[in-house]
Amino acid sequence: MGLIWQAIYIAIFVTSLFALVEAVRTPSQAFPAMDKQTKGMWVAILGVGTGLSLLAALSGSGIFTFLALVAALIFILDVRPAVRGVGRSDGPYGPW
Repeated sequence: MGLIWQAIYIAIFVTSLFALVEAVRTPSQAFPAMDKQTKGMWVAILGVGTGLSLLAALSGSGIFTFLALVAALIFILDVRPAVRGVGRSDGPYGPW
């Protein structure tokens, strides 16, 4: 049973790390343009969540890791699609 929880904690860490990297890569002006929280707030929330999930993956136990997963999923499923296209100068057929 412990190995299953370890795999879950590692999956949560990977998900929150992906969300953190995407938040850092997104331009700052995209967040207020789409009525989302600021970039700094999302980077802070996802950074804390990534740190907590890393501690859980290393130690094998963590209560707040599921909160980190919720924050990461909110960013990935709601915020990222909304702010993804802001600031791009792609044409109708892509970036070429």
